[in-house]
Amino acid sequence: MASSLYLPSSLQKSSSLTTPSFISSSHCSSLFSSRVSMVSTDSRTKIFPQSSLEIAWYMGLELGKINIKRFADGEIYVQLQESVRGCDVYLLQPTCPPANENLMELLIMIDACRRASAKNITAVIPYFGYARADRKTQGRESIAAKLVANLITEAGANRVLACDIHSGQSMGYFDIPVDHLYCQPVILDYLASKTICSNDLVVVSPDVGGVARARAFAKKLSDAPLAIVDKRRQGHNVAEVMNLIGDVKGKVAVMVDDMIDTAGTIAKGAALLHQEGAREVYACCTHAVFSPPAIERLSGGLFQEVIITNTIPVAEKNYFPQLTVLSVANLLGETIWRVHDDCSVSSIFQ
Repeated sequence: MASSLYLPSSLQKSSSLTTPSFISSSHCSSLFSSRVSMVSTDSRTKIFPQSSLEIAWYMGLELGKINIKRFADGEIYVQLQESVRGCDVYLLQPTCPPANENLMELLIMIDACRRASAKNITAVIPYFGYARADRKTQGRESIAAKLVANLITEAGANRVLACDIHSGQSMGYFDIPVDHLYCQPVILDYLASKTICSNDLVVVSPDVGGVARARAFAKKLSDAPLAIVDKRRQGHNVAEVMNLIGDVKGKVAVMVDDMIDTAGTIAKGAALLHQEGAREVYACCTHAVFSPPAIERLSGGLFQEVIITNTIPVAEKNYFPQLTVLSVANLLGETIWRVHDDCSVSSIFQ
């Protein structure tokens, strides 16, 4: 069975291979076994294009050719420059800022593959944008997560592979199979390398909605105790910390969230933890959206370290001394292989 992996031009400038601040994928090498020799002789197995080198190296595949350009008025043009007829195609595209541009690019790539007679099309979306609009909390609101799911399905995708979706219910918006990846193993492996005494650790959820995520993280981190920051959100991207549930005095607090956007929630939470006597505060998240003024808040001295993954390319201007970026290339590569071979994906996280 042939397979292909595409990655559009929008990510080529932010390859983790050319950014010295990225942590090597060897940090998660203990989680996944190498399968490089598996299809190295399959001439119909392809990866597209340059910025997916890390995943290509893990999978033992060569990069293919795809042409993506803009017309003068901003319209997107996509042409596959290799045959994908009868192939299993994997389109790698996070719907990160500029979200609308990247989403439209993904839809057009899916359409191009469908019209080129690809056998199966899998949209690999490391960061699924619009996932926060997953329900109606007020009158006359849209549920954009459902709309985007419909667009991806109608464009011709047969399967979606996404990392740490904001809420699990969003998977139900798709009428096609969804493989949900958790990037916690990559972050946990890195934290284990720091040899922090387990008796000093406390895992903190920055809000009540993230308790389940933090509890699962704490269980795998030597069953560390759990604390919860109680906050009241007054509007989008505006948060106010109210209280702390749990004991952090003299502890190393590890705050866990799925994304950091403006960093208002996690920065105010960190300030509260310091007030309550935490010795050090670490911030861990999968998706680094980093909308202004996130960098000012994160680099202001509240955090010992801010640990993120490269599901969203980090602009050079957004790097600061406390930032650590972990690669999820092995995680994505192993998952793609398992999907391609009809093997279990959930067993990776057990």
